[in-house]
Formats: sequence, structure tokens, C-alpha cells
Amino acid sequence: MHDLEKARHRIRPVVERARRFSGWRLDEFDPRPLESKPPWNYMARAAELVQGAASILDLGTGGGEQFEPLSSSCHGRAVATEPWSVNVPVAAARLRPYGTAVVRCDSLQLPFRAASFDVVLSRHEEINPSEIARVLSRPGTVLTQQVGRNRWRELRAFFPRMQDFGDLFHQYEHGLQASGLTIMQARTHEWKAAYQGIGDVVFLLCIAPWEIPQFDPLGSDLPALLAAEEALSTDRGIVLTESQFLLEARNDAERRP
Repeated sequence: MHDLEKARHRIRPVVERARRFSGWRLDEFDPRPLESKPPWNYMARAAELVQGAASILDLGTGGGEQFEPLSSSCHGRAVATEPWSVNVPVAAARLRPYGTAVVRCDSLQLPFRAASFDVVLSRHEEINPSEIARVLSRPGTVLTQQVGRNRWRELRAFFPRMQDFGDLFHQYEHGLQASGLTIMQARTHEWKAAYQGIGDVVFLLCIAPWEIPQFDPLGSDLPALLAAEEALSTDRGIVLTESQFLLEARNDAERRP
């Protein structure tokens, strides 16, 4: 019991910080890669697509941190969506100087007319391939980078209720193809990375409540957290699997009558 109280006291500041979190800037929690990171650069490719585009849509913009540099170089109409009410004013304030509108909505059902955007971007925001195809102009391009299925697979032994969203890579790839788009890139990558300590892991799980439903790091889940910390800690930190995938798809032809 004494050890649990000691651990609770150690973790509590991280949990309280997570409760105050807004935006989506997580640089300080980036783990140290122990193997090669993905061989693609999402932001560089997004910047290439934005150049010359007349209309751009960024899905799940968070606090607008990633979309800000793209908005600043955009010469056309730019719109960002964000489903979390806390982040909407944060993103709006950050992107307003660039003339970018922020719309609060679900990314799976978009409130935009058909063929509204030349480029659709989604960095770690869930997508509905048929909705993407509907709002994408022809010609037009969608670029998405997503978290892969095996991310943090080491934690499943300690949290059996950890969500498994299925094979989104192939689901999205096939969905985009079925919606009439041509796949230009379809890439996956996994690598090992080290987090500084269990506090970083707790923070990230707290701000992503979809990962472990009813995650309770100060209560019922504390023993499992401590067991994971003991089993996964190394002299390099807590080593976990990272997983990402990238899809780029395009409307090739003019819209048919």
C-alpha cells in the first residue's frame, strides 16, 4: 500500500497537467528513436501539395500547430476542422492571422459541398474515405498520416482492454480506392523508441482517452502501470513500439457527368 501511495504521489502531477492540456503540441514527449524512423516526411509532402492549391482542408487540426506553417504559405482558401471544443478557439486564434477558418465538426461527416477542396490533409485524424472523395475536387489529392495498429503493443499485456481499431491501413487504402481514387503512396513503418519514464506514457494516455477506455492512472490502473514500468524500463528508458502509415490518393480525371 505504501508503494502505491508513493507511486500515486509521483504520477499525480502528470495527470493534473494532462487535465489542463489543450492544443496538440507534444514535442517534449517525443520519444528517442532507437531504430530508423519513417522514411517519409509528412509535413514536407503536405507543403508541396499546398503550393499552388486553390483550396485546402486540414482535418482534426488540434490547436493548429501543424497546420500553421502550411497556412502561412497557402495562397488559396484554407479551412481546418476540429472535433474537440476545447481546441477550437485555440486553433482559431492561431490560424486567424492567415485567414484560415476553423470549423468544429466530426471528421467522418463533413459539412462541406462536394468537390470543395483541391487538397485534403489528415495527420492522425480518423477519416471516412467516401467523405474525403466527396469533398475532393478533380483533380485533387488527399494525404494522410495515421498511427499504426501495433503502436505501443507492449502495453496490451498490462491493459487487455486497450483499444484495437483494426487494420486501418488497408481499410483506408481500400476505402479510398473503392471511392474512385488512385493510390499514389501506401507505406507503413514500425520502430522502437524510448520514453524518458512512465510519466510521459501516462500523460499521453490521459490526453488520448480512446486508447484505454476509462483509464484511471491514480486508481484502478495504477498497479498495472507499475507492472508495465518494471517490465518495460531499460537503461535507455521505457521502450515501446511506434507505428505509422502514410496514404496519398488522387482524383485523376475531370468529374464525369
